[in-house]
Amino acid sequence: MRAVRIHEFGGPEVLRCEEVATPTPGEGEIRLRVHAAGLNYTDLGLRAGRLPGAPPLPFIPGLEAAGVVDAVGPAVEGFAPGDRVVALLPGQGALAEFAVAPAATVLAIPAALSFAQAVALPAQAPTALLGLRRAAKLQAGESVFVPSAAGGVGTWLVQLARELGAGQVIGAASSASKRELVRRLGAAAIDPADPEWPARVREATEGHGADVVFVAGDGEAAGRSLEALAPGGRLVLFGADTMGSVQWSREEMTQLMIGNRSIVGFATFTLPLAERQAALAEVIELVSRGRVAAVVGQTFALAAVDEAHAAMAARRTTGKVVILVP
Repeated sequence: MRAVRIHEFGGPEVLRCEEVATPTPGEGEIRLRVHAAGLNYTDLGLRAGRLPGAPPLPFIPGLEAAGVVDAVGPAVEGFAPGDRVVALLPGQGALAEFAVAPAATVLAIPAALSFAQAVALPAQAPTALLGLRRAAKLQAGESVFVPSAAGGVGTWLVQLARELGAGQVIGAASSASKRELVRRLGAAAIDPADPEWPARVREATEGHGADVVFVAGDGEAAGRSLEALAPGGRLVLFGADTMGSVQWSREEMTQLMIGNRSIVGFATFTLPLAERQAALAEVIELVSRGRVAAVVGQTFALAAVDEAHAAMAARRTTGKVVILVP
């Protein structure tokens, strides 16, 4: 089968499309004929060797796959060849014509959901839903500020915040076209390049500030986000780029304390699988009912996955970036 493999850590050029053996599903596993694979910022970090958790070299990257069940291993119940499914691959391997996943990480998808749409869900939709519900403890009528609101997680945060009853959602996006997408999804849009963007968040909330502010980025982004946070608000730190990069100054800690504000750390991958799968199933149902939509921004061929990595690193992408496997 054709697959993308990484033989050494580095830039997008280390992603090599080559012929490898087709995997065999073991006990409790399912083999998929992959039609679409998802790309995430964590994939960029793993490729570069900046994040822990990469399999031994060489390996086939890719955390999310959507396609058709091709074969099932022993002790697998509830799935049969031909079923349309989406899966998380804890050991990587989605960027290939065939991939193996534990049955516990596989969910059936409705016929109305395309493979490209389905693969926009497994990693990012549960992050958004559980980030809002579990970490932020969002209450009806509260306001939410979402950074990178036109990105994969951001588009879900905007939509699901509205679905959960947020009173006002504000999203930051770096270009006019991205801000237009944020508005179409139901949020007010601001430009993060505006040096006074925290003031724009306060203006959008009638001077109050956002009750919930999500932070995915470096320490400077976290510090400025405090200026946009309402008294008693919750600042949710999430995302691979945030880990290890946030350091609080004395002045910022004072802002937190005198405003009775909270900092909440959030990482979806450390939550129980059952909780993540339940959140994924909930969002699949919402998509099926037309309450929210999977935003697929750009698609790339398997042989052009290096171009996809470069585009994502340069922040030229919107919504979910999908790798199509013919």
